[in-house]
Amino acid sequence: MNKFPSHQAIRAALKALVLLAAALISAPAAPAAPFPQEQPRAEAPKHVFDFKGTEFRLDGKPFQIMAGEMHFQRIPRPYWKDRLLKAKAMGLNTIATYIFWNALEPQPDQWDFSDRNDLAGFLEEAQKAGLWVLLRPGPYACAEWDFGGLPAWLLRTPDIKVRCTDDRYLEACDKYVEKIAGIIRPFLVQNGGPILMVQIENEYGSFGNDRGYLRTLKGMWERFYIDGPFYTADGAAPDMLEAGSIPGCAIGLDPAASEAEFAEGAKVGGGEVPIFCSELYPGWFTPWGEPWGRTKTEDVVKDLTWLLENKKSFSLYVVHGGTNFGFWAGANMGKTYTPDVTSYDYDAPINERGDLTPKYFAIRDLLAKYQPAGTALPEPPGPLPAIEIPEIAFPESAGLFANLPFPASSPQPRPMEFFNQSYGFILYRTELIGRHAGTLAIHDLHDYANIFLDGKYLGTLDRAKGENTIEIPKSDPPARILDILIEGMGRVNYGPEMIDRKGITDRVTLANMTLMNWEVTCLPMDDSYLAGLKFKAQPVARPAEFFRGSFELKETGDTYLDLSGWKKGVVWVNGRNLGRYWDIGPQTRLFCPASFLKEGRNEIIVFDLHRTEPATVRGFKTLE
Repeated sequence: MNKFPSHQAIRAALKALVLLAAALISAPAAPAAPFPQEQPRAEAPKHVFDFKGTEFRLDGKPFQIMAGEMHFQRIPRPYWKDRLLKAKAMGLNTIATYIFWNALEPQPDQWDFSDRNDLAGFLEEAQKAGLWVLLRPGPYACAEWDFGGLPAWLLRTPDIKVRCTDDRYLEACDKYVEKIAGIIRPFLVQNGGPILMVQIENEYGSFGNDRGYLRTLKGMWERFYIDGPFYTADGAAPDMLEAGSIPGCAIGLDPAASEAEFAEGAKVGGGEVPIFCSELYPGWFTPWGEPWGRTKTEDVVKDLTWLLENKKSFSLYVVHGGTNFGFWAGANMGKTYTPDVTSYDYDAPINERGDLTPKYFAIRDLLAKYQPAGTALPEPPGPLPAIEIPEIAFPESAGLFANLPFPASSPQPRPMEFFNQSYGFILYRTELIGRHAGTLAIHDLHDYANIFLDGKYLGTLDRAKGENTIEIPKSDPPARILDILIEGMGRVNYGPEMIDRKGITDRVTLANMTLMNWEVTCLPMDDSYLAGLKFKAQPVARPAEFFRGSFELKETGDTYLDLSGWKKGVVWVNGRNLGRYWDIGPQTRLFCPASFLKEGRNEIIVFDLHRTEPATVRGFKTLE
């Protein structure tokens, strides 16, 4: 039988193509969208927000911004309305929010605006709640968020520099700005939306002094028809303000609640732009191994009273913190590396699961005195349902070393970003040849390593403690197979050491001999990897193990899963990554919102770096 088409069939196909082309040419062209990616919205009243000297104005009248910050990407999507209405009922008229670029574009040109990333959905909810918006799109945010919101895939370029005029960085920023501009344009106040101002970068003066970079970013927004108003935000110090401000942009101070601090901003603003407190801290973040960050209510009320009495605009950072679900928690680098806990409760007026704290009511009582004449504060929404869960057992386990993907080969170790991996764990394996004992040194460890020799656990190294060496004892026969399993904790999100690749960033030596020829296995702990785990009914003898259990629910509600009996690892419920736990504290319970649960059977998986047998897990109604 002839497998090729006949001449008649070919001619018929060509004729059909010609007819189709003619139809397309004669058809009326669809009207071009006025701007790329613009989102259609219903008509809404348009307003004018601008500056008159040092004064903010809304529709020609003086306007005092009374804002509180919350980050939509840290809050379960079904709870946006609840948190916004609680902020409104506290007496605020505006919400500030960052946009975390890395969550929106996890891979180059692969965008995700679903669920917690639904930027347009959050802006709509804010407007429905009767709140204006201060938008903080970065591209750098900080916010105790991994890499300050910059995407980890930027670090695949070995010599890239960020937050400057490196062409490769700016090219990525330009694509990001174009994408975000297309979404937010209809939400600008002049287009009938809630966005009053857009921030350029964030606290740049505490990082660098390339004001040309800041002007380039501003130009990007303007090129995509985001025409402001704009503002910058920096510490209230002369050097930071000089390096981080842009002529014509309002100046935010992080923080400021005194005449002297506002005077520093005024020196730079020259009486031509408003000065405001863009971050007033009612709480603080918490690193692993340290006490919970706390701020006294009376101190917050005192600073807020000064701002209100002096008619200064302000934004509380944060009114509600939320949660660093998954691997999103960031880190700082001072004398030591300090990764942050999973909770972003922040000791905020509205706590992690949305409960109203005594601090909330103290601030509400104060703000009630400064509302427009004849305005009464609405009652805040009531508390959301919370549940307790009895002890959960874990009858099944899956050893990590029995569930390894296919490795890559590398002459020497390389960081996970160079293997196109952004988050999770990575395993380095080599055969010891020549030297089999002595001091093993990792140059440089980022961030937490379990060391195995011939399958036996040898010990742990922790970057946060400054550890990078461990002794390999002599043995007979000599040790042969070295495994280094590394957890990448949060990337540094603030300061000069933001280029923070994960895994082993240089080399490994044993008694000063450089070890060569490695197998490198990427362990991103994503959906596809978890789906391939092979669970059994008995534990294995080697640490680094997954444990699986289940629990039944008659009704759902928010809960905190207690991991106090475990060592260090990650938890998933129904496939949703709740984040990291660590027995050094202070956090021992992970927030699991009702939207992650379901009536009937629920599955829980715990990956623990150190346990070979499971502990139990219980659900509580509170963080502590």
